[in-house]
Amino acid sequence: MSGPSKPAFTYDPSKPSIARVYDHWLGGKDNFAADRNFADELAGVLPNVHQIVRANRLFLGNAVRHLVADHGVAQFLDIGAGLPTADNVHQVAQACDPQARVVYVDNDPEVTAHGRALLADDDRTGVVEADLRDPDAVLADPVTAALLDRDRPVAVMMVSILHFVGDADDPHRMVARYLEAVPPGSFLVVSAARAEPLVGAEIENLYRTRLGDRGGDGAIARTEAEILRFFDGLELLPPGLVSVTRWRPGQAADGPDVPFVAAVARKP
Repeated sequence: MSGPSKPAFTYDPSKPSIARVYDHWLGGKDNFAADRNFADELAGVLPNVHQIVRANRLFLGNAVRHLVADHGVAQFLDIGAGLPTADNVHQVAQACDPQARVVYVDNDPEVTAHGRALLADDDRTGVVEADLRDPDAVLADPVTAALLDRDRPVAVMMVSILHFVGDADDPHRMVARYLEAVPPGSFLVVSAARAEPLVGAEIENLYRTRLGDRGGDGAIARTEAEILRFFDGLELLPPGLVSVTRWRPGQAADGPDVPFVAAVARKP
């Protein structure tokens, strides 16, 4: 006998959602006035936020193409995926390798509802509704188990999500748990907010107060040393940990510096 069903998800247009805010920044249409107002508030504190968001999206696409084309990766676990937009992981990966498999993970029912509707006819891509802070639940989910072969390399994607995990949840140990579950030859892909003394506290407070429980612990910017710890025991690919505007696969860092960094590393 099946358990009780979840109540139907309903949108609340009066409260901003970080997934819808990102959708707005990327030119999408799945957002409300509250999301656009929050985006404007954040831009008032961090004027180059639009540049950061778009550079972050470019980084995601570059990293996925590089891993498929140059490293033969055909499996992706995209954690904190956000709302479906152009150039999603599965679109980029499957353009390079039609057999590539992707599992999207998010704890927002709005995100997972959109994802399931979009991917209903794609048997190589699935959606898991789970909290990234519970790696065992994510890894044991039937969708993850069905789509990802743990004996073959997996790219664990944590793009623009780790700054929403507070220190009390031990994010470094959390990331290590995901990496323990995948075989040698797998990769970790990360982009995250870098601590910015002049505006950091103001941004963290804005996320915490305006997003409420959807904002988690706020946007917890970390130093580059703290972000590099996520890659302990891994082999960083060139150009290493750099501003997200500078990450180009296998090339020297070149581009404007912003308080958001990115890197890709291989599990030996």
